[in-house]
Amino acid sequence: MRLATKALATALTLFAGIAFAEVEATDPLVIAQKDLMKSFGGAAKTLGGMASGEVAFDAAAAEAAKAKLIAGSADIAVKFEKAGSDPASEAKPEIWTNWDDFVVKATALGTAATALDASSADGIKAGMGAIGGACKDCHTTYRVASN
Repeated sequence: MRLATKALATALTLFAGIAFAEVEATDPLVIAQKDLMKSFGGAAKTLGGMASGEVAFDAAAAEAAKAKLIAGSADIAVKFEKAGSDPASEAKPEIWTNWDDFVVKATALGTAATALDASSADGIKAGMGAIGGACKDCHTTYRVASN
């Protein structure tokens, strides 16, 4: 299996875990954090479907998904600036004790999304490894493992 395909599969698995491990949050901070992560999942699903050939390439949808990742990555530090107090949160407390590293990892997603060539399915496929890698790197360190 090619590295890009493995990375794509990993990214889709991470984002699928967000959808299936959903517990209803009540804290507005946690709701905002979870909504941001869901938006990443939707964008990754759109791009991943095009990269895998499961969904027909759509230039407008690809650019919209790319833009969502770029804009959302810039919001990560804002949405996670304060810790929420909600059992539904999947954010580890290490986010706030290792803030600078967390921000570096958030920036890596923005960098990968910005570099993504969304003008073709092949371009998306080539860039999804970096996006999936950035997501996995942050989730491995700062997200509570889903059951």
